Amino acid sequence: MNKISHLSFFILAIFFIILSPYIFEDYGISILNQIAIFIILAVSYNLINGVTGQFSLEPNGFVAVGAYVSALLLLSVDSKTEQFAYEGINSLVLMLHTPYLIIALLASGICACLLSLILSFAVFRVRGDYLAIVTLGFGIIIKLLALSCPTFTNGSRGLVDIPRLSNIYVIGGVAIISVILILNLVYSKFGRSMKAIRDDEDAASAMGINCFWIKTLAFGTSAFLEGVGGGLMACLLASVSPEQFDFIFTFQLLIIIVLGGLGSTSGAILGTILVIGGSEWLRFLDEPMSIFGLNLPAMVGFRMVVFSLILILIMLFARKGIMGDKELLEHLKSLKNFIKKKKQC
Repeated sequence: MNKISHLSFFILAIFFIILSPYIFEDYGISILNQIAIFIILAVSYNLINGVTGQFSLEPNGFVAVGAYVSALLLLSVDSKTEQFAYEGINSLVLMLHTPYLIIALLASGICACLLSLILSFAVFRVRGDYLAIVTLGFGIIIKLLALSCPTFTNGSRGLVDIPRLSNIYVIGGVAIISVILILNLVYSKFGRSMKAIRDDEDAASAMGINCFWIKTLAFGTSAFLEGVGGGLMACLLASVSPEQFDFIFTFQLLIIIVLGGLGSTSGAILGTILVIGGSEWLRFLDEPMSIFGLNLPAMVGFRMVVFSLILILIMLFARKGIMGDKELLEHLKSLKNFIKKKKQC
């Protein structure tokens, strides 16, 4: 029954993506693209942070790696030579090129995944707040390397004129594939092991679960999808710079998964729609308004004040997030059973 319900949701999502260019204008499509990319990042970040229970603050680092790898692969030799004219260019960067987006995205994901496997030997020696500090340091290091290695990244100038090979069909398709991958992993024996580690790592280890291997699997899968999301972001924005991947980027993803519910994939999706879509929808609050005949001047940033208040109210009434640690279908099933019992009474 769950498989049939999941399939129905995915079919609806596919139809929505196909029809969206006929429903929305260019601005609306750009917002949908952003939402789809952040869905990829949110569900992957939720895998390590929510499902496995490892307080990690690394997404900005892996997204940056994916964005730069895709940018360097997709830029032509002439474009690279022109952009790196001030600082010079490494010969390896000139050799990297492919006209195919799929190859660039796979390369981005693989590079981020390999980096996560190397990093896992260090980060999983610690737990809790210490893990958060170590992974936070990793994100800062990646940003500093992007600034300090101009022959590879063009330093603070960043990279521009990246081919816009992505569109709503590509980004939406990758988002759907990412959600399917995460859900299949969560409902597999590996997903059950991840939840056991989240609930009690010592007890999970005593039951014979290889905690290091399971955490590394979650970390590597999360990093792979974050690298792919970074590549799609580079193609969507057509530019990459170190300032895009500050800690605020990770903090935004953290807000999304906490708001949706740690451990809930559907919660991460809902949180993305509310945070990314909601903040854009509230832009009218920054413009001049007339309320009950009172003309109010433009107040830049007022929408973020209102948006923050909405987030605070949601978290006050939903302490574990909107979905908690359950999926949407589980809540619908519980509601169905509740209504059925009421009718019987």
